[in-house]
Amino acid sequence: MGDNWREVVAEWQGEGAFIGRNATGGSVQMGTIDEKPGVSPMELLLVGVAGCTGMDIADIMRKKRQAVQALKVKVRGKRAETYPMIFTEIEVTYLVWGEQIDPKALEQAIQLSEEKYCSASAMLRAAAQVRSSYRILAPGQAEEEQE
Repeated sequence: MGDNWREVVAEWQGEGAFIGRNATGGSVQMGTIDEKPGVSPMELLLVGVAGCTGMDIADIMRKKRQAVQALKVKVRGKRAETYPMIFTEIEVTYLVWGEQIDPKALEQAIQLSEEKYCSASAMLRAAAQVRSSYRILAPGQAEEEQE
């Protein structure tokens, strides 16, 4: 089954800052460098969940011929109060913009991502309770607006 290993490197930039890089040249800043804030390692886990499930949802909805115009995945996690302060609860909110988006199609896409495809959330689900919700919005509608 091929080489399933993935490798990244994190190089110390002084104080609490690191630059993480993958083999293809992608990079991410962790910690503050020259007053430019970065993302914390624990936040990167949440970003991983958002990106992983977001890619699944976009792909599944395209295959279901749903006219998704925009997609935003918000993820928040509640950490334990004692070390190692893992995430104990994670909430995923899907915001989907488009015309005539079928709620059942979106629900099925979310279920497939959560139960079959998203390896990032599967990893965290082993330690945390993961809940999800969604909102379908009209094109151009602000996410704060209610229909």
